[in-house]
Amino acid sequence: MEILVKEIAQIIHAEILGNPCFKVKGVSSFEDAGSHDITFACESKYLSDLQQTKAGVVIVPDTFKFNQDHYQNIIVLKTDNPKTSFFKLVSLFHPEKIKPPCIHSNADIGYNVKFGKNLIIESNVFIGDNVKIGNNVHIMPGVYIGEDVFIGDNTLIKPNVTLMEKTRIGMNVIIHPGTIIGSDGFGFTQDDNTHEKIIHTGYVDIGNYVEIGACNTIDRGTLGMTIIGNGVKTDNLVHIAHNVKIGDNALIVAQVGIAGSTRLGKNVIIAGKAGITGHVTIGDNTIVGPSAGVYADVPENQIVSGVPHMQHDRWRKVVRIISRLPEMRKTLFSFEKRLKNLENK
Repeated sequence: MEILVKEIAQIIHAEILGNPCFKVKGVSSFEDAGSHDITFACESKYLSDLQQTKAGVVIVPDTFKFNQDHYQNIIVLKTDNPKTSFFKLVSLFHPEKIKPPCIHSNADIGYNVKFGKNLIIESNVFIGDNVKIGNNVHIMPGVYIGEDVFIGDNTLIKPNVTLMEKTRIGMNVIIHPGTIIGSDGFGFTQDDNTHEKIIHTGYVDIGNYVEIGACNTIDRGTLGMTIIGNGVKTDNLVHIAHNVKIGDNALIVAQVGIAGSTRLGKNVIIAGKAGITGHVTIGDNTIVGPSAGVYADVPENQIVSGVPHMQHDRWRKVVRIISRLPEMRKTLFSFEKRLKNLENK
């Protein structure tokens, strides 16, 4: 595929600095781009020296002051959001392959299943009884769908996903391979030094425009619902326990664990490897830092880090002190010894 710079500028609403008739043949990263590729630069470390890239065209912020005499071999396109503009072009150069609607003969389909229009159901899919599937849904090989599941329009379910009974999936959802939604939570009662399993009768309700990463586990409610709000995005290897409720547009990064009955507000960000105990509330617009351990409620509009969690600025001070503790310990012992010597005189 080849496209002229002036045509790209029209697509992404960009200002051209350089040759508008230059032919772009591909998209690439800043480091790996070739002479006929287009890339983007947002961060100062890339913008400070555009000669680091061999790309023929670079998309930059419209606020960037570009000296065309200094960078004679580079064509620049200025936009208000270079990253968004660039990935619009990625989809242009690498369009999604469109498969015709079909239901594979190897699919195992139960009773009273209601299908929408234009479905793609691939091989070795199991669909239980009383399932409802909306329009334009694509279910890839090896997916298990239990009884009484609902799947909304335009949803993509990738290979080897498990949707246990009564799970509800909204519209325009993407679920990546190996994820399990609606399994029993980790619930037991102790009786005579044995652990008796608690029966889980709830289900998982996932909103619209949600993307669930690979190998997530989202447990059903013990009695009620586990709720994932609209626009939520989870990374790979995330665990969400029973009866957790996650507000709209939350971002949850890899290896996060959220214990039962915890509530996350809207626009919350949970960074990688953070652990959140059960029955706490994290307010709207709050950020939990990487590897943090949240043990109590966190108000809205906060940034917390550390174990146990605390205000991020305070945690930064704690981290700076930790590396000095061995020397501080020696100094403290030295003062103690001198104090005892003075007392003995």
